[in-house]
Amino acid sequence: MGTESIEASFLSIFALINFFIFLIVSKYSHKIRGGALLDKDFSKPQAFHEIPITRSGGIAVIFSLSVFFYIYYLLYDKVLYDYIYISCSVFIVGFLDDLRINIKPLSRLITMILLLFFFIYILPIQIFNIDIPFLTYLMSSHIFSSIFVLLCFLFVINGANLIDGFNGLLTIHLIIINIILAYINITNQNLEFSILIISQIITLLTFLLFNFPNSKIFLGDSGAYTLGALTSLNTIITNNLNPKISSFFFCTLLFYLFFEVFFSFFRKLSQKKSPIYPDDKHLHMLSFYKISSIYGKNKGNYLNSIFINLLYFVLLIPGLYLFNDPQLSRYWFFILLLVYLIIYSRLYHLTKN
Repeated sequence: MGTESIEASFLSIFALINFFIFLIVSKYSHKIRGGALLDKDFSKPQAFHEIPITRSGGIAVIFSLSVFFYIYYLLYDKVLYDYIYISCSVFIVGFLDDLRINIKPLSRLITMILLLFFFIYILPIQIFNIDIPFLTYLMSSHIFSSIFVLLCFLFVINGANLIDGFNGLLTIHLIIINIILAYINITNQNLEFSILIISQIITLLTFLLFNFPNSKIFLGDSGAYTLGALTSLNTIITNNLNPKISSFFFCTLLFYLFFEVFFSFFRKLSQKKSPIYPDDKHLHMLSFYKISSIYGKNKGNYLNSIFINLLYFVLLIPGLYLFNDPQLSRYWFFILLLVYLIIYSRLYHLTKN
């Protein structure tokens, strides 16, 4: 049996195990800590459930990852220390919040920063391919490089947590990103790394079965943090393995997660709000208000996820044709930021009443 057949067999087994992990977690996780994982807040804007639903997707994700890391070790005799340490550290930070242990958002953010910086610096996790000359020079400093990579992780992780709340919104978004990353690596013969990304796509698709269009389980902060961190790490490694592709293309790929956090931070400051605490003026909330005014709240939930991700994918298509050209990739990235602002402004004026 060839190596590719063995890998396909392992992935098939992993997909089956994945399904049963999510099934068991969704069925029994309500018993953890006296039902602490149950989401009983029906008053929040993105609450579309009428009975408590468990926020235990992160538990299923971390169990699924543990199974795959063992399978990967059997296949390649390698331990994925970077993926293990990063995923476990952010999972723990998010899981404490899922358990409703009272930790202030600022304290949670500081804890995440310290853990991520420690592992990024020690492992180390670095970005080698950057299309900005002065940054290339600065990245020769290990401290600066670690801080820069830390910021990349923070934007994607917090962006993932920020847009999580509608059935399928974050999951479909990460599936699109990781399919593109897998395609790039398969095309460039990075097959071993492609297996790692495909395993995460399998996990995302399995979760989607339990979350879309009607939800039986939520990701919770632990799931959103973990999957956001993994996608960030996938993107960094893909960038390093494929130096002919412009690094600005990967900025384009992550622009929605990045800019949602960046724009929201300064928007809240201008509105004299705390940038740490959530509100209902994010792009995905404004589009939901408009869609739900036409189709109703329940349909608006999953239709909003389809609309946001379809719009994202359409805007991403030109970037896929430009990824070998650093200058054009740079221009397209900034055009996308402008398009975001135009769409946001239009939705804001349509829904402000």
